[in-house]
Amino acid sequence: MPDFADLAQKIAVWAIPVLFAITVHEAAHGYVARYFGDDTAARAGRLSLNPLRHIDPVGTVIVPGVLLMLGGFLFGWAKPVPVNFGRLRSPRRDMAIVAGAGPASNLLMTVIWVSLLWLYFAMGAAPGGWTLFRDMCVAGVTINLILMVLNLLPLPPLDGGRIAVGLLPDGLARPLASLERWGLIILIALLATGLLGKILQAPFVFVQTLLYRAFGLI
Repeated sequence: MPDFADLAQKIAVWAIPVLFAITVHEAAHGYVARYFGDDTAARAGRLSLNPLRHIDPVGTVIVPGVLLMLGGFLFGWAKPVPVNFGRLRSPRRDMAIVAGAGPASNLLMTVIWVSLLWLYFAMGAAPGGWTLFRDMCVAGVTINLILMVLNLLPLPPLDGGRIAVGLLPDGLARPLASLERWGLIILIALLATGLLGKILQAPFVFVQTLLYRAFGLI
């Protein structure tokens, strides 16, 4: 039988960081796309920090929830913000910038959560003590770093794939773009085999360690 008290505690710690992470990530794509000439997301009502506009019932709730209960690698997704790359002023270049806005927003949120964690300890909280705020800060760092590193993988339809397609010469960009229809299947296969966690571990630990050291947390 599951420990419902432990599950409720996990949900309380992770819910707000996860919702902020996916909401700001998706909204960032839409705002940057509008700046470069495409208002598709605005017309679809997706230029919003309301999480309900970005939640995917399966990718945002069910899959992360199950993985959280099982104690595995946290993985999920939101409803992609619609972007018409043909309406961007410089489609190839601007596509890369729009795609990069999502991971950049996650890096910014990581810095914010690390700052809040530093504030927690600076105010004299006992390092060994459990508090909802401290654990929520750690969860915020974790989920945002996972989303940033995951989305920077050069695999369409992930942001890293779109960045690569936007920057590479045509001879390399077109074959990479053609992988988009298989991208989610490849990603799920990597997750199921445990390779995804291994691929993401090194960059995740590197950035996390860099930020924690910068704030004197380790």
